[in-house]
Amino acid sequence: IPTFLVAQLARQHVTVALSGDGGDELFGGYTRYFLAHGIWQRLAWMPRGMRAVLARGLAAASPAAWDRFAAVLYPLLPRRLRFANPGDKLHKLARILLSNAPEAVYHALVSHWTERDGLVLGAQEPPTVLTQPETWPTVDDFRHRMMALDAVSYLPDDILVKVDRAAMGVSLETRVPLLDHRVVEFAWRLPLSMKIREGQGKWLLRQVLYKYVPKELIERPKMGFGVPIDDWLRGPLREWAEDLLDERRLREEGFIDPAPVRQKWREHLSGQRNWQYHLWDVLMWEAWWRGECDHAQANRTP
Repeated sequence: IPTFLVAQLARQHVTVALSGDGGDELFGGYTRYFLAHGIWQRLAWMPRGMRAVLARGLAAASPAAWDRFAAVLYPLLPRRLRFANPGDKLHKLARILLSNAPEAVYHALVSHWTERDGLVLGAQEPPTVLTQPETWPTVDDFRHRMMALDAVSYLPDDILVKVDRAAMGVSLETRVPLLDHRVVEFAWRLPLSMKIREGQGKWLLRQVLYKYVPKELIERPKMGFGVPIDDWLRGPLREWAEDLLDERRLREEGFIDPAPVRQKWREHLSGQRNWQYHLWDVLMWEAWWRGECDHAQANRTP
């Protein structure tokens, strides 16, 4: 929705626009690249039991509570430590602490539900690039591996799809210069130190940009480009969501265990936790599945 609105605004002035997509995956821009690596380096020595205790402590407070606590501390912290949505990041950290390998750290960061949640009934995740380690590239650093996996999964299957659909929805052509094959090849020949340096990503791109844009417009915490799904689910979308998350229907369909879904739904409605992404995953599946069933029913031969 935000991308659609931005594209709509741009279309009032131009018919073709440039997108910066690909910069994060090629030059180490996502916070998780250096944050996950640093966390793993510092905590991998801890016994798993100790990490589990620490994880439970971090998850005990809601993301909103952590956000309020961080707001008090932020004036005392250097700018590079002032992350957007600190509560969500600390809950991600809790999941990372339960990982037993760097690759498991990455999987925890890019997943909402885990196998421990027991969401899907009697099924295993189908083969994808993320579930087939034998297909992963041989690289010199765990951070480079995360970037490579994002480049062949998250980037084409999520980011580029979103931008293309939103822009074409208002007849705006988009171009992605950073994904020119020459730029991609150049980026993958660079050492990691030219991408991530002193806890900050996209180092080389920043050096170029400093020549043209004031630093104060660049040196800001990275922020997502999202919408307030959490509030919408408690407000205007509540009735729609309640129907799709109906316990009886979930049980009859037999794909999803209603117990963890209903628990998260109750916690979300009460404001105790923010489960917007977990719930949205299930809602999108249910909306698609029921649409498919309705379509099949409508086209069934008498």
